[in-house]
Amino acid sequence: VSTQSTGLPSRLTQPKLTQPQTFLLPSLSRASSGMLCELSVWGNFWITWAAITVLAFFSLMFFSGIVFYFYYVNPTYDTWRTKSNPKYPDALKVREEILMMMKGLCSASFCPALSLYLSKNGYSQGYCGVGDYGWTWLILQFFVFLIASDFFEFYYHRIGHSYSTFWEVHKHHHAFFNPTPFSVIADEYLDQIVRASPLVLFPLVVPTNMDLLFFQYAVFFYAYGVYLHWGHEFVDVPLLHPHNYHINTAFQHYLHHAISSKNKPYHTGFFFKIWDRLFGSLYPGECFCVSCAIKKGERTRQKFKDVVIPNYSPLLSVSFWLDPQRESAKRKK
Repeated sequence: VSTQSTGLPSRLTQPKLTQPQTFLLPSLSRASSGMLCELSVWGNFWITWAAITVLAFFSLMFFSGIVFYFYYVNPTYDTWRTKSNPKYPDALKVREEILMMMKGLCSASFCPALSLYLSKNGYSQGYCGVGDYGWTWLILQFFVFLIASDFFEFYYHRIGHSYSTFWEVHKHHHAFFNPTPFSVIADEYLDQIVRASPLVLFPLVVPTNMDLLFFQYAVFFYAYGVYLHWGHEFVDVPLLHPHNYHINTAFQHYLHHAISSKNKPYHTGFFFKIWDRLFGSLYPGECFCVSCAIKKGERTRQKFKDVVIPNYSPLLSVSFWLDPQRESAKRKK
C-alpha cells in the first residue's frame, strides 16, 4: 500500500531503515550518514554497537591524533604561544586520557546503536532522507536540537559539579586539568551514556531525521569538543576570542578543567555562554587567557625555551601501554 493511498507518513508504513535516502551531498552521505542508517539493517543491536564503536574509535584516534601531533608532539613557539596552560602533560597522563577515552567511547556508542535499533524496528519516530516532513522540518530540527542539546549538556554538566553522587562520577574527567584533544569523551560510563542519551530521546519524542541527528552530534559536538579540549586559543578570531560575549571557547573549557570542582561549576556550558550567565556560573576572577598572558609578557620566546617538551614516542610502544611505569623507568636510564 503506498503512502499516497493511506495518507500516512512513510515512517509508519515503512518503519525499517533499509533504503535510506540522504539529504547531504552525495559523497558525504554515502560515506557517513547513509552508512550510519544502513548499519541497523543487520538487525542485531550488538553488531550495530560494535560497528559504531570501531568506526568511532578510528575516527577519534585519527582526528584527535592529528591535532595532538601538530600542537603537542611538535610544538613551535607560535603554537605554544596560544596554549592556555604553558606546560605540556607527560606521556603517562596522555596514556591515561586515551584509556579513559576508550572507556567513554564504549558507553557513548551504546545510545546511537540503540537509537538505530529502535528506529529500524518501528519503536521510535526516526527516519532517513527528507521524507514526508520536508526541508522546513529538517532546518527547524537542526536548530531545535542544537539548543536543546546544548542546554541538556550544560545542565547535566552542572549537576555533575553540584551533587556529591554525580561529582563522584564526573571527577574522573577532571583528572585531566591540562587536557589534550584525547580527553573529549574521557569520562566514566554513566557520564557518556547520559550525554549521548538525546540520540535516543529525540527520536522517541518527535520525528527525527537520523542522518541529520548523527551528523549534528559528530560535527557540532565531537568536532567542537576537540576544539574545546585542544588546549590552545584563537587570539585573532573575534567569534572565538575568549572575551567574546556569546560563545564558549577553548579558554573557558580549559578554565573549567583547571578551576572547577565540586560546588564550583564554572563554565559548564558547551556552545553558548547564556546558560552560565543565567545560572550565575561565569568565572568571576581575573582573566588568565592567552591574550591577557601575552599582554603581561608571559608568552615570550625566552619563556618558550624554558618549557619542557615531553617525549611522546612511548605512546607508540606496546610495552608502554602494557607496563608504563617499567617502560618509563627504562627510558630514563
